[in-house]
Amino acid sequence: MFYYLLKLKKLFEKPFVSFLFISFAGLSVTYSSKATILNNNYKEVIDHVWQIVYRDFLDSNGNFEKSNWIKIRKDFLGKKYADTDEAYDAIRNMLSKLDDPYTRFLDPKEFNQMRIDTSGELTGVGIQIIKDKESDDLIIISPIEGTPAYEAGIKARDKILSIDNVPTKDMNIEDAVKLIRGQRGTKVKLEIYRNGDIFFKSLSREKIEIKSVTSKINETKDGLLIAYVRIKQFNANASREMQDTLKSLDSKNISGYILDLRSNPGGLLEASIDISRQFINKGIIVSTLTKDGLKEIKRANGKALTNKPLIVLVNEGSASASEIVSGAIRDNKRGKLVGQKTFGKGLVQSMRTLVDGSGLTVTVAKYLTPNGTDINKSGITPDIKVKMNLNPILPREIGTRRDRQYKAAERELIKIIYKNNLVRQYDPKSSNLLSVFKKGKDNLVYSLI
Repeated sequence: MFYYLLKLKKLFEKPFVSFLFISFAGLSVTYSSKATILNNNYKEVIDHVWQIVYRDFLDSNGNFEKSNWIKIRKDFLGKKYADTDEAYDAIRNMLSKLDDPYTRFLDPKEFNQMRIDTSGELTGVGIQIIKDKESDDLIIISPIEGTPAYEAGIKARDKILSIDNVPTKDMNIEDAVKLIRGQRGTKVKLEIYRNGDIFFKSLSREKIEIKSVTSKINETKDGLLIAYVRIKQFNANASREMQDTLKSLDSKNISGYILDLRSNPGGLLEASIDISRQFINKGIIVSTLTKDGLKEIKRANGKALTNKPLIVLVNEGSASASEIVSGAIRDNKRGKLVGQKTFGKGLVQSMRTLVDGSGLTVTVAKYLTPNGTDINKSGITPDIKVKMNLNPILPREIGTRRDRQYKAAERELIKIIYKNNLVRQYDPKSSNLLSVFKKGKDNLVYSLI
């Protein structure tokens, strides 16, 4: 919120048990059917990482040259490594030369934790982080709602200056994660930089079960029923939860939807595609482009669960999978976006199981919105720009008229509802205008405001 294959040539040729797309922003994960024990052959895992990067890495910065990468292999395999710690440090050092914050190595414990995180349950403080290669800053993508970080007021793009008084300058993301995570019930102190201010936050480490989708029905001043649906993270449960939510809400005579993706750092790529299909009946959802120019297109499947008017709330903490859904809805003209420009993570990581049970996330593709827009680093600009309340509101006030961005979204949704219904039902030649506006809720027609 963030944390989202060669042993030899023959290893690539072995079939895989499954191929999943997961992410903290479009992360695809391939699990090998078997993991080979290294038996102290530390160079094997180093070469395994090198081979994956050589074959699959997509360089979004334009600095990667295979000739230099070949020289790097010779340098790293020419050294001796006394233990796994030395080998793992060498791998991290090797990957740092790629200038890609999303391509990173995970030791077996970290790799297992990554899989737990995407299952809908995690242990920690509830944030997802990246390392900015240009500034060397440790940046929070977004806090996850309902977690200790969220309740303490941590925000997207906050910079972590120190962890328990250990400076984060020159600290890699793996070491930062190790310091932040710990035994349940203990605390970790973060030094935060935000908009010129420096302050400390003491956060409790907790085991957090994340309910991906929450919803409620709000009634407008004129009696329209508006379904407010919030997705906190695109984890393994999100698609099913959204399906159940839409079926329930659509049966309750609601007039339209406000889908809240604010501060949603991403999650499972396939979940974002499935959820997009629940709103979009036909059209392209997203396309991915590999380093070799191979393009894969994901389309709607004609099985949308609702066609009612839709507004999507986004902000600077809406990243990756959130941006896939937002881009699909905007480009297919299925609804409008309200809020602030999104985070801007348009790269796809593939996570591979290495020969010793450790893992590697490597950038293998970039994704494009249905109109072919590459949003990496630039983000998605909403149709209607609205800043959040200057004075913070309470968590229970999110998704109410006390929420400035929600209020703007509701106002825009009402306009769309009137347009869709008044054009069809109002006869401008009729003098009985008042009777039009006195119809009940079932007709979805109310007085203009």
